[in-house]
Amino acid sequence: MSDNTSNNKPRILITEDDFENQKFLKLLLKKDFEVSVCDSADSFFSILESKKFDLILMDISLKGSKNGLDLTKEVRQHPDYKDIPIVCLSAHAFKIDRDNALEAGVNVFLTKPIENNLLLTTLQGIIKK
Repeated sequence: MSDNTSNNKPRILITEDDFENQKFLKLLLKKDFEVSVCDSADSFFSILESKKFDLILMDISLKGSKNGLDLTKEVRQHPDYKDIPIVCLSAHAFKIDRDNALEAGVNVFLTKPIENNLLLTTLQGIIKK
């Protein structure tokens, strides 16, 4: 969590199961965002309910029985969360993965590895909309 909860940074929920990726994304994004992280469907909705998020960064592969596409579909059906932008960041790089993610309801589909500036520019662009 941010050490300054009264700041005006947009809040992002990183949904990522790989610990090294979590650490990297937190480090990359903490300057511009108030960052929260979860690694599975089990903790996803409790964290989502804990504060108002401006953006979700979603991996497809997660721990547990549900993947990021399952969670995206659930978010899109939930009246309180359906309008939160979701950026999918995944190592699944085939066209079918992109199609499935967009069909599930993500706003933008990005693949790993990604250039840091492209990720930041994409996330900041979505926040400004």
